[in-house]
Amino acid sequence: MKNAIIIHGMPSKEEFEQLQGAQRHTGHWQPWLKNELEKQGITAVIPEFPVPYEPDYKAWSEVLNQYPISENTILVGHSCGGGFLIRWLSENKVRVGKVALVAPWTDPNNKFAPKMFAGMEIDPSLVERTDGTKLFISLDDDIEIQETAKQLNESLSDLRVQEFTDKGH
Repeated sequence: MKNAIIIHGMPSKEEFEQLQGAQRHTGHWQPWLKNELEKQGITAVIPEFPVPYEPDYKAWSEVLNQYPISENTILVGHSCGGGFLIRWLSENKVRVGKVALVAPWTDPNNKFAPKMFAGMEIDPSLVERTDGTKLFISLDDDIEIQETAKQLNESLSDLRVQEFTDKGH
C-alpha cells in the first residue's frame, strides 16, 4: 500500500506563533496535496515537527522515523523540509518511492539552521535509491533557494528539475 509523508518548511517564529493548532504545521499547499493523494488511495500524513522555526535534524529525524518508510513511500519536502529529506536520505540508505523537493533549502551559508544542516554531506547516489527524484524551483525565489537548487543539481545524478519563472517560494 502506498503512503506519502509531506514535510513542511521552516516558518519564522512570528509566523508560527500567529497560527493556531494544526495550521502551524499544515499551512501553504500541503493540506491540498494530502487531500489529492488520499483521493488516489494513498495514505498521506503531514507530521508535526518540533520547534520548526529552529529546526534540529536529530529531533526531526526522531519524528520521521516513527512512520513506515519503504519503496512504496512518496516523500515530499518543502523548503527546509526538502533540505531535511536530502540529509535524511543521504544518511539513511533506504529505498523509497518518488521524492519531490519543492523549493528545497539547505541553508547554504550556514546562518539560519545550524542544528539542521551543519556537517551535512549529500550522498551523490541518493536518487538511485528512489523511484525518481524531482526538484521544483521557481526562478523568482530567494537566492539561497537558487543556491540550494544549483548545489543539488550538481551533486545528484539523475535529479530531474522542473523550473518555473513566477511561482515564488
